Amino acid sequence: MEIFDNLVLGLGVAMTLENLLFCFIGALLGTLIGVLPGIGPVATMAMLLPITFYLSPTAALIMLAGIYYGAQYGGSTTAILVNIPGEATSVVTALDGHAMARNGRAGAALAVAALGSFFAGTVSTLLIAIASPPLARVALEFGPAEYFSLMILGLVGAVVLAQGSILNAIAMTILGLLLGLVGTDLNTGDPRMTFGVPELMDGIGFMPIAMGMFAVAEIIINLEKKQSATPSSVIGSLMPTKEEFRASVGPVLRGTALGSALGVLPGGGALLASFAAYSLEKKLAKDPSRFGKGAIEGVASPESANNAGAQTSFIPMLTLGIPSNPVMAMMLGALMIHGIAPGPGVMTSQPALFWGLIASMWVGNLMLLVINLPLVGIWVRLVRVPYRLLFPSILLLCAVGVYGVNNSAFEAGLTALFGILGYVFHKLGCEPAPLLLGFILGPMMEENLRRALILSAGDPVVFLTQPISLVLLLIAAVLLALVILPNFRTGREKVFQDA
Repeated sequence: MEIFDNLVLGLGVAMTLENLLFCFIGALLGTLIGVLPGIGPVATMAMLLPITFYLSPTAALIMLAGIYYGAQYGGSTTAILVNIPGEATSVVTALDGHAMARNGRAGAALAVAALGSFFAGTVSTLLIAIASPPLARVALEFGPAEYFSLMILGLVGAVVLAQGSILNAIAMTILGLLLGLVGTDLNTGDPRMTFGVPELMDGIGFMPIAMGMFAVAEIIINLEKKQSATPSSVIGSLMPTKEEFRASVGPVLRGTALGSALGVLPGGGALLASFAAYSLEKKLAKDPSRFGKGAIEGVASPESANNAGAQTSFIPMLTLGIPSNPVMAMMLGALMIHGIAPGPGVMTSQPALFWGLIASMWVGNLMLLVINLPLVGIWVRLVRVPYRLLFPSILLLCAVGVYGVNNSAFEAGLTALFGILGYVFHKLGCEPAPLLLGFILGPMMEENLRRALILSAGDPVVFLTQPISLVLLLIAAVLLALVILPNFRTGREKVFQDA
């Protein structure tokens, strides 16, 4: 009954006119940036963070959440119609989705993708509602030692599950931790790594790093790419055949279950879920050779998995205050902008915000069905807009947004610097996500490390004598040990292959 009462409270909050409006705006923007290749939810959320200053915390989070799960819907449209994944999570959808489009079944592929995403979003939102209260109650028992160990586990998980080289991921995480330490030491009052620059005394802001690494860098990267061929506007019937519908049921259920589980993992989320779900369906298929040639299972499973993974990734952020991916780091930044301390206390101190956000996901998923299927023709036309016509307005929005936060030209310059660094990291094969997670968690790790050592009179053994802390550190150690094993490294790389 407690969950029912909480959901009634959440629906009451989500169904207000203001929150419905921003839920729709978020879902619409998410679909738009999912359709337009190269922009992405992280860059969009980074650009819109300054706007959240003028919104209520609940409306701000509802809009940002809509952008994230809306992008999972929109990314499948271009993947199916023109073989260009609007989002990285839709890469595997393009393999069979575009093959179906070439076979005249584009409408059916779009419908299965949308319905599978809707089902997965609905189920995973229910899981959030069920799992969050007990997790938050457990987290309330955490002390400084437990939180420090939990953050260690989060960073280790992000490194293990990041794409590309493990060494690159470790280096980016360490760089993020170092950037998070820039500024004045709150305990001693001494400046750290400011190099005599007065503007760095308060530390490096979240906005310059987020906008630079994900928005400005993405603009530079995408300007290098050639404009692809325009998609065909022939979509056909949106109604799947009985055989296609029957063949989709199992993959949708398996994709939802797998995505819901992987979404909670640090660094996992929607991307890992979609690749893993596609690999699973291919292994379970009686005839794996059908995949890549228009198998409906290759659309249904990854699209269900990426939407489920996108929504369950909210669980560690909402209950523990730990971002599992860059998007959740943006959500955490939005909470901090409004002066709300992330963590298990949000559920008790801000119940309307907590349950309103969860209930809004159901409302948003319903809106996305209307936005995606009937309006698919409009989204197809948007794909034809050359990127060179879009980037000036995106860059202007970034510059105005980051300057408007503190009226600081220095922060606008930092944004440009981090944009160049983000582009260089892309060329070197270094994923920026671990850097952002390290930057967010670094100051919190330092604070909890110091608190734990003060309470234990400087004895570091406290991290091993507290049972929860010890378990978390052991899990982190096991993950690090697995990375060393050749079989695990091979399997990790194979998950991200378009096989």
